[in-house]
Amino acid sequence: MTWKIRQKLRALLEAETSLRPDVRSRGGQLAVCLVYPNSYQTAMSSLGFQTVFGLLAESADILCERAFLPDREDREEYRRSGTPLLSLESQRPLADFDVVAFSTSFEPDYLHIPLMLELARIPVSAAGRTAADPLIIAGGAAFFINPEPVADFLDVVCIGEGEELIPALVSCLMSPQQGGRGGLLSALAARPGFYVPSLYRPRYDTDGCLTGFEGAPGAPLPVVRACPVLEQHRPAASLILTDNTEFGDMFLVEVSRGCPRGCRFCSAGFIYGPFRQQPFEHLTAAVDEGLRHRSKVGLVGAAVSDYRDIGRLCSYIVEKGAKVSVSSLRIDRLDSAMLDALTQSGHKTISLAPEGGSQRLRDLIRKNLNEGQILDACDMLISRDILNLKLYFIIGLPTETEADLDELLRLVAAIRERVLERARANKRIGEIILSVNPFIPKPFTPFQWCGMEPLASLERKVKLLETAVRAMPNVRLKVESLRESYLQALLSRGDRRLSALVAAMAAGCSLKKAAKQCGIDTDGYVCREIPEDAILPWSVIGTADREHLRNEYERAMGGGERTP
Repeated sequence: MTWKIRQKLRALLEAETSLRPDVRSRGGQLAVCLVYPNSYQTAMSSLGFQTVFGLLAESADILCERAFLPDREDREEYRRSGTPLLSLESQRPLADFDVVAFSTSFEPDYLHIPLMLELARIPVSAAGRTAADPLIIAGGAAFFINPEPVADFLDVVCIGEGEELIPALVSCLMSPQQGGRGGLLSALAARPGFYVPSLYRPRYDTDGCLTGFEGAPGAPLPVVRACPVLEQHRPAASLILTDNTEFGDMFLVEVSRGCPRGCRFCSAGFIYGPFRQQPFEHLTAAVDEGLRHRSKVGLVGAAVSDYRDIGRLCSYIVEKGAKVSVSSLRIDRLDSAMLDALTQSGHKTISLAPEGGSQRLRDLIRKNLNEGQILDACDMLISRDILNLKLYFIIGLPTETEADLDELLRLVAAIRERVLERARANKRIGEIILSVNPFIPKPFTPFQWCGMEPLASLERKVKLLETAVRAMPNVRLKVESLRESYLQALLSRGDRRLSALVAAMAAGCSLKKAAKQCGIDTDGYVCREIPEDAILPWSVIGTADREHLRNEYERAMGGGERTP
């Protein structure tokens, strides 16, 4: 019965506290449904999703509501009852909105886009829609890495950050356009940061290799990413609080955007442009507002400990009688005031990310860390009786050998000895969680030309680590799913031909079955070393400077810097 679905939606809505009630009650001429293609709990833990909702909802003449991926039981109920997918606020069918906008941070959620369109009874393919259907827009970090695997499902893709793009989007949507839907798409394509896939046709040679893109008249190539001046906008912070999230007890605030480090495997240092930091006074004002509703503040950013006033900000929060939480810390930026604040906030576990197991690999990825710095950071934490450490490492990095894994294990053993020594003195046992993730070659990084190591080889390395860790009491190994990582690599590196595979998986096919059904060699996308002169599927968008990335790749592989 649909009343079960409606009852669940009402319960979620009633459990929320809006920090800006005026946004929730605003009406408008244009109805937009902002969709997160994953669960409510995941969506409302996303500061990016909340920020975009606030930007849309506060726009004049915009009515903005939200929708989320129903759980499996609710999906079956939607289908059994014949009910189209409903929004949270008014329980209105998504097909009745003027615009349906997907906010997506992670590539695996691509699979949920055609699923949600099907549940909403909106044609999945952009080519199959008419003026009577909502305009389907998408944005978020995943899309300005590589939108191509889902480009056929989308009318418009936002390439860049919401603070810059949403005012331009709203202005265009609210302006009279000649030529109907086609005229609107052309008008958006002419503005920086808006990619209209239907105006770009990928070209392939007889061997199936991508040879370039052909843009329609007036469609720029590549599409230029939009990057706002962060200081001109209030900090991104929690807009709606609810206990139904992973961070339900926290008020979240973003301290910075991007990363100044430029580690060669990580997209965060390249896709966001310059590292940008919020003024201290802007953050304290946001914190003061948040502390009216929560007694714990979570500081968000790809490089939180690189924030120039991190110790001062953490101390400010603790002095207010609140607790502070941060994501993983940069090993060479452990500020004493920040650590004291974390200790006073009751932190029992701190995450550190050496990433490369050996010095050779840390140099390869440009981590700019040596073993002494790693051990000194651990000593700083252990001296404050933080005896539970989570250490992030990557396996399968380019050129990795078994000797590099031996070095990783030796480093973990050295850290373990330090923890145990302190634990014996305090008569309290600590634990090391060794969190291991396979290397995924990401677009717009210097390693975008590298292939992912084959699953069979990665599985052998995981078994080697499992055997070694079993002989290390108080060390626990946690390995990200290799098959899920493989899928993420596929969706990161794929081109527009993957849309059929994505649709098949959304309909319930396994990756293997969908690939066979669609005639797609997934290893050809995932494990292939890409030639330097190859046209990259994501080259249709101009997120980062290819020449700079290639120079970094050459440096990593020992070839020195090329001259342009």
